[in-house]
Order: sequence, then structure tokens, then C-alpha cells
Amino acid sequence: MTTPADERLRCGWATSAPEYVAYHDDEWGRPLRGEVALFERLTLEGFQSGLSWLVILRKRPAFREAFAGFDPEVVAKFDDADRARLLADAGIVRNRLKIDAAIDNARAVLELDTPLDELLWSFAPDPAVHVRPATLAEVPATSGESKAMAKELKRRGFRFVGPTTCYALMQAAGLVDDHVADCWRASPDAPRP
Repeated sequence: MTTPADERLRCGWATSAPEYVAYHDDEWGRPLRGEVALFERLTLEGFQSGLSWLVILRKRPAFREAFAGFDPEVVAKFDDADRARLLADAGIVRNRLKIDAAIDNARAVLELDTPLDELLWSFAPDPAVHVRPATLAEVPATSGESKAMAKELKRRGFRFVGPTTCYALMQAAGLVDDHVADCWRASPDAPRP
């Protein structure tokens, strides 16, 4: 599907709003490393659960401010006053369970015996085996790897990290390349059906 601005073919989900176009073109599916960057994506994917990703994208600047730039060391120290502040912040999604999960997940990051990015990337499928979807209908909601990631993260104390959330994280952080075959962002090296 194309957008009127530049006529490039994009994944169909990415064309309904300017925020989607920018996110698709500049971030989604690009390999992401680093504890803060991946903690942000993990947290935002958890907050997105049950909502439109567009809601999260539009609130992302407020999330970054509310969650101290997603620095796990700072978020892990959030207390009841911080919880109350977050629950009163209309700029973010005010869901107590998701807020508590973000704080608990920051603490879980600090308890890891391996860096967060190494842990998450250990679940990336072999790019030579991962087959690019031809259409949006072929994009899965979960994978064997996302199920394994969810299980391991839960074992390590993470919350709001089910297989669907983990697969969305894998897509967003470039662990898998699910740009459809005719998307301009599709990697020419990825296998095609």
C-alpha cells in the first residue's frame, strides 16, 4: 500500500497516520540494541496490549518523560508516590497493572545475569530461515521464539510479556523482519516465499 506523500510501497498497517509512516520508515524492524532502548520498547509494547499502537506512539514523548527516559535504574526505584504521579498523568496510559509491570520489569532488568539486549536477541530466529511475509495476512501474531522469550522473561520476573507482546517486540526491534515482500523497507537479503 502506498502513501500519497511519496508513493513508496509500505506495509499496509503503516499508512493510516503520519505517526505510523514515520515509525514504519524510521524504526520498525530495524535492529535495536541497548538496555534503555529495549526496555523502552518492552515497556511500550506492554502498555499497548489491548490498545492501538497509534495511541502509544502519540503518547510516547509523555511516556519518556514520565518514565525517566526509560532508564531501568531510575524506574526500578519508583515508589508509591511515583505510582500515584503516573496514575494521575493524562499524557500516558493510566493503567495500574501496566504501570506496576513497568516498574517491576525495570527491577527485573537490573537482576539479569546477562544484558537485556543479549537476552532478547538470543531469541532471534536465524534470518536465513525466517521467511518474509508476502502479505499482512501472513504476518503471525506469535512464533516459537516469541513463546520461548515470553516463558523466559516470565521466569525472570517480567510481567505483561506474553507471546504476542514478545512477538511485537521482536518485530519492532528488528529481531524478525516482517516487512511485507513489496514494502520499500524489506531487506533484500531476507528469504521470500
